[in-house]
Amino acid sequence: MVQSINTKVDFVTDATSHMGLADYGKIMIGDRGFEFYNDRDALKYIQIPWDEVDYVVASVMFKGKWIPRYALRTKKNGTYTFSSKHPKKVLREIRKYVKPERMVRSLTFFQVVKRGLIAKFGRKRSN
Repeated sequence: MVQSINTKVDFVTDATSHMGLADYGKIMIGDRGFEFYNDRDALKYIQIPWDEVDYVVASVMFKGKWIPRYALRTKKNGTYTFSSKHPKKVLREIRKYVKPERMVRSLTFFQVVKRGLIAKFGRKRSN
């Protein structure tokens, strides 16, 4: 059985991990870190201590009415993407342990397209 890194659990909810194929399970937010446990396979789990979290990136749509997914970007191991039944509650619980200036919105679809077009056709480099 997997040992939890938390001594006190603040919030638990159903969630989906978007690492490769979607894995369904539970998110557990506690005093020492963020944890995801798969419902079917006990060996598929993700544990991220709070001191390892660099940024929390939320995909916000319709002026904050809907948050389809969010990601935890770590200092060493990359980005972990999740979605849950109650994303606003999850992000509020994360905000207790991660500084609010480390929680950012992701780029919108049009911002990504605009950056791509500027990179492709925008500035001409002179040699």
